Amino acid sequence: MAYGGPEEHGMENPGAPAVVPLQEEPPTPEELAAREENRRLRVQEYIRLLKSEYLHFRWHAAEALGEEEDPAAIGPLIEALRDPYVDVAWLAAKSLGMIGDLRAVEPLLALLASNEKWLRTGAAWGLGKLRDKRAVDSLILLLSDPKHGVRKTAAWALGECGDDRAIPALTGALKDPDAGVRAAAQEALDTLAKTKP
Repeated sequence: MAYGGPEEHGMENPGAPAVVPLQEEPPTPEELAAREENRRLRVQEYIRLLKSEYLHFRWHAAEALGEEEDPAAIGPLIEALRDPYVDVAWLAAKSLGMIGDLRAVEPLLALLASNEKWLRTGAAWGLGKLRDKRAVDSLILLLSDPKHGVRKTAAWALGECGDDRAIPALTGALKDPDAGVRAAAQEALDTLAKTKP
């Protein structure tokens, strides 16, 4: 039987040292400063677009500001919660949660009383990301919301808030008619169990 050459056995040059990938040079202070300035200008432009007459620009800006995670956007995003188009306000609520600044708690709590299900959902999601215990009582009330998407998000948010006061309500939600709500309630209870000392 013929023996194949080293190429067939993955040994093209057995004596050669392993190839070491090139290390990227760390950025210089000037490059870091330029990146930060670009980011700051980008955030300012998104904040400006939140007031655009064009819906597409407003909702794109509301979404993008969450990804930037810049506290400078908190005030403008809180204003955007009152945008006449639910798409913009809903995305603003989510972005406020992503930024993680607790100035957003009270405006999001107020939004939970909205007649629009997407605003209640966005506010609940934002509050879950903020993990502030002031939201617990209001989120518990949302477990009785007529819309299953709102109930599901509220259950998830209660798990994120890490407050045992939610356990009885979440246990009750295990009997919810919607499977998604039941699953979210179980996940929230599991999350709460893991956070106990």
